[in-house]
Amino acid sequence: MKHVTLPPWRLLRGVFNARLSDYLYDRTGNDDDRDDDDEERGMDVDGDGGDGDTNLERRINDLVRIALFTEQRRIPLRRDEITKKVLAPHNRLFNRVFAEAQNRLRDTFGMELVELPSRAGLDQGEGAGAAAEDELAEARKATGMKKKSAASGSKSYILRSTLNSTLIGIAAQTDENILEEEAADLPSDDDSDLDSGDDEDERPPRSYGSIISWSHTEQVGSLGILYVILALILVHGRVLPESDLRSFLRQLHLPANGSPVHFSTSSTLRSLSVDNYLHLLWRQQYLERRIVGEANKPGGNKRMRATQAPKDDENSNQMYEWRWGPRAVCEVGEQKIAEFVAEFMVDGGDADDEEDNNRGNRNRRQAVKEERAKKMVTGIEKAAGGRLSAIS
Repeated sequence: MKHVTLPPWRLLRGVFNARLSDYLYDRTGNDDDRDDDDEERGMDVDGDGGDGDTNLERRINDLVRIALFTEQRRIPLRRDEITKKVLAPHNRLFNRVFAEAQNRLRDTFGMELVELPSRAGLDQGEGAGAAAEDELAEARKATGMKKKSAASGSKSYILRSTLNSTLIGIAAQTDENILEEEAADLPSDDDSDLDSGDDEDERPPRSYGSIISWSHTEQVGSLGILYVILALILVHGRVLPESDLRSFLRQLHLPANGSPVHFSTSSTLRSLSVDNYLHLLWRQQYLERRIVGEANKPGGNKRMRATQAPKDDENSNQMYEWRWGPRAVCEVGEQKIAEFVAEFMVDGGDADDEEDNNRGNRNRRQAVKEERAKKMVTGIEKAAGGRLSAIS
């Protein structure tokens, strides 16, 4: 039998996938048998016996597993779900189990659970500028009053990457060896008509030649559309009327009719209409859609259920507006979106840098670019109406 040596990048992906499978599929046997055993034996809450330690370990693994499952569906994990599916009947173990699960998520998967802010918490951040926040902090310090935080948390959690951005940048760089091997695994361009332009056409995966395999992700293109929408909302004072958003999307060749939002072949979705895509972003809590003036009414901050969310209302007489949702605040952050816009605007059209072999000229151009990008971020901050928030 011929011995095959896998390249390091394939081994890295294989190890990660194997580790992921350990948590996504029960390593301890059948789920029903496990639940029956738990009911019969109970749990040693104080951890005096080995049986209690085993049950605690299972609960930690269960929390890791349910967190991975809910994130795959891009829906928040609610605390009452954790209590019901992981901890019951030992609810007071929440802090201990949560802390241990966090350590495993960070050490194994490079992710962590973060609590989404409530709508009231987001409104407080949007309504107060940098100066107002500083004055409020000084007033609390002088009077000894503590900031009320009860309403700021939603008791819902999402998974967020903890990988260093520099590491992600290195892993996303194209490597010729990886590019060659990935290209051999992908279907030939002759097998599909890429120029048909039909919205319903299946988009074959592309080869990027990086350790982070964008070829197998579900939503590279749709994620780019999301970032553009978030940027448009941000530079319009954090609130964008429905009609304006539709107008901008049409200018970007994303009309209301058809299915212009495409996903990769690894996704269960091939394409979506603009209405359905915006509804998907609302359901995943990247965006918030409100009736104009709703925030000023009693109970206006209450989030509707997914079945109540309005769709396909471009021709409706009701006036709507779009804002950032809690997931976008925690996962992306206003500062990063501003930097994304500045980098795109500053780097666009400068193809002469690659042809210029003079190192001094390249350095000067780079310094000019950085200065222009800095000024652009400052301008975006002013357009947003206050200090840009960064993910914490």
